[in-house]
Formats: sequence, C-alpha cells, structure tokens
Amino acid sequence: MSLKRQHNILATFSMASLTDIIFLLLVFFMVTSTFVFPTALDINLPQSSEQTPAKPATRVFIDAAGEYYVSYDGDELKPIANDHLVEYLHTVTSQDPEAGGIAVYADVAVPYGKVVEVLNIGAANNLKMVLATKPLDKSPAPLQ
Repeated sequence: MSLKRQHNILATFSMASLTDIIFLLLVFFMVTSTFVFPTALDINLPQSSEQTPAKPATRVFIDAAGEYYVSYDGDELKPIANDHLVEYLHTVTSQDPEAGGIAVYADVAVPYGKVVEVLNIGAANNLKMVLATKPLDKSPAPLQ
C-alpha cells in the first residue's frame, strides 16, 4: 500500500505584503527627512536676492551674542575663541585646499563690525569667504 502525500505548489506569489512594506518605508523616509536641521544654533540670517550655488564645507557661525562657532564638513558645531579662529581656518584649509571656501553665518543682530572682523581674517590669509544669507521674501515692500 503506497500512500502519497499531496503537495500542491502554487505558481503565484502574493505581492500585497511587499508593496505595503515599500509604501511604509517610503512614508517613513519622507517624514524623517523633514527633521534634518542644518545647524543647532538659532541664527536669523539676513535676506538677500542673490544666492551662491556653492556649499562650502567649512562654516563659521556668529550667534546673536557675538560668540564664534566652527564646523567642518557637517561635523558638530564647536565654540572657538576669536584668537584661535585663524589657526583653525589654516588647519582646515591646509588639510583640504579644494574645500571651496568658507561660509560665514552671522545672525541679523550681530554688529556689522564682528562680521567684517571675520571677513578681514579671511582676506588677510588669502581665504575665499562667502556670507550666508536666506532668500529674500517675495512680499511687496511697504509704501512710504
């Protein structure tokens, strides 16, 4: 007496669960990508009509209190003293001469002299520096 097991092999594959997983991953990455913040400092940049397409890897931040912070290639912000700023910039530019310059992010409340001081440090050391701004609002100017 020979007993055979009946094995029915289905030739179809259900894609319903796979599409659900892909959809959930898509939604997850779309939502979490909006949580990325460029800096941890709250700096209110001045507005400008011109924007540069270059994104320098080295960044110098001046907050509303006039304190300096530096960051290189997406690293965390580090507070730095004014007299150590030149040394830091020399170190970074000597390591990567193709870095594309230095971006200066200064709060609107920072006195103009502080911004010029940082730009003068760059000019005295032959460093290419750009002043970061946010795009100009398209709202109409008030009539006077």
